[in-house]
Amino acid sequence: MANAPVQRMSQLMAKTLRDDPADAEVLSHKLLVRAGYVRRTAAGIWSWLPLGKKVLTNVERIVREEMDAIGAQEVSLPALLPREPYEATGRWDEYGAELFRLQDRKGGDYLLGPTHEEIFTLLVKDQCSSYKDLPVILYQIQTKFRDEARPRAGILRGREFLMKDSYSFDTEDEGLARSYALHRQAYQRVFERLGLDYRIVAATAGAMGGSKSEEFLAPAEAGEDTFADCPNCDFAANTEAVSYELQPVDGSAVPAAEEIPTPDTPTIETLAASLGVPASATLKNLLVKVDGEIVAVGVPGDREVDLGKVEEHFAPATVEMVTEADFAERADLVRGYVGPQGLEKVKYLADPRVAPGTSWITGANKDGMHAKNVVAGRDFEVDEYVDVVVVVEGDPCPKCGTGLKLDRAIEIGHIFQLGRKYADALKLDVLGQNGKPVRVTMGSYGIGVSRAVAALAEQTADEKGLCWSAEVAPADVHVVAAGKALQTELALEVSDKLAAAGLRVLVDDRAGVSPGVKFTDAELIGVPKILVAGRRSGEGVVELKDRRTGEREELTVDEAIARLTA
Repeated sequence: MANAPVQRMSQLMAKTLRDDPADAEVLSHKLLVRAGYVRRTAAGIWSWLPLGKKVLTNVERIVREEMDAIGAQEVSLPALLPREPYEATGRWDEYGAELFRLQDRKGGDYLLGPTHEEIFTLLVKDQCSSYKDLPVILYQIQTKFRDEARPRAGILRGREFLMKDSYSFDTEDEGLARSYALHRQAYQRVFERLGLDYRIVAATAGAMGGSKSEEFLAPAEAGEDTFADCPNCDFAANTEAVSYELQPVDGSAVPAAEEIPTPDTPTIETLAASLGVPASATLKNLLVKVDGEIVAVGVPGDREVDLGKVEEHFAPATVEMVTEADFAERADLVRGYVGPQGLEKVKYLADPRVAPGTSWITGANKDGMHAKNVVAGRDFEVDEYVDVVVVVEGDPCPKCGTGLKLDRAIEIGHIFQLGRKYADALKLDVLGQNGKPVRVTMGSYGIGVSRAVAALAEQTADEKGLCWSAEVAPADVHVVAAGKALQTELALEVSDKLAAAGLRVLVDDRAGVSPGVKFTDAELIGVPKILVAGRRSGEGVVELKDRRTGEREELTVDEAIARLTA
């Protein structure tokens, strides 16, 4: 293997900063900018400087090695894509405002790819004609685009990001299950090699479609995902995928529904206080519009509606809140006093907690009036039960009933069993063993490569700066010349010897920079081993420091080289 050149900080295009960027919200954003790894180009758009590019490349390498190990084949597809395939699958509209759309000079519609299911499907349709050509797994590591309304958290949530996306193609569902399992195992190896603490949780498919779906989450305060974890069993799921079992009760003994005057109680809080009852005894009815049609969503009064779950249920339809104008057009809908009984021309969805036989206090559809003893299944019918409440700590585990714990996390990977959604839309068939067409079944699998860099920074950094694992660090050892000519000479000599032994070396040979600044920068940059040519350089003695543990020891140059190359 050729020796890697020594990277001198006197020549390195990376300026460290003493203070956090003014717009930085999370730890990874602060440290990656301060340590000279990335710089902001525009909102949600980042440039990778030499140190950052080395870390990013190392993450890519690990992902690539593990994908190759399962027999996946790497390709490179365009980021600029035509409208037609995405229109055929419905995703041209389903993606909504997050899809970057553009036109060429002739008025042709294009997009910047957020994911490539359609394009990979067409590639396989062009290249594979027989069952003998399958199964096949294809992947790429490529820049993706998403028009985020509010880019934030540095590289964690950008408008442009690096992603590994792979796709499996099989002729039978059993084959898809095998491909899915291969990816699941490969992802575990990737994240273990990266040194990430992660959880595998059940998830919803979203705009991707398909059946089974799991997320790989890295627990971190900066995470935008919330997942539920059972302390008693192996259940773990994104909160959007937590379900509650419908449990009907016997409501036959509940008296007849009765209207009661409740002036000035348009909210659950004012109603519960007025009647002296807990909010959980009331029924909250949220009105939304689904492609312009009003739909009511019922949940217990002490719970909040998860609009993300509502949107997921009705996708690709557009969901929005009702307005004053909507109430003005519908005299039967009284703001603050809506109840499911007697609603006309309104579809009624309810959370499973509003089970048949349960009794509620709810709006009477009259100003200043509510109704008590309103029983689901007796006084009103639920058109459809859907899990729509925001999951809270202590909700029962769907598997064992123990109270769930909630944690924040960063999504670093997602795997889907897509089935035949895209193959149906784009007519992907191959000839089967009997000579008849067979519809292909697919899987889709993503890893956020640039996001993994941020997740690593979030999980491993300390109060002094970044703290990379050996596999992803921009160098194996950071050599620091404490200042004088003799120390700089020794630092460069040791660096050359380490590089000759195959190590990647970053050496701080900057003139006119104090030892204190150099030591601070070494800890901020976060290379696993720091070797200091300091006060005993004249004796041929250096100090070796472990960045993570802080342990230090003085060694001769030969001892230090032997230790680092062992």
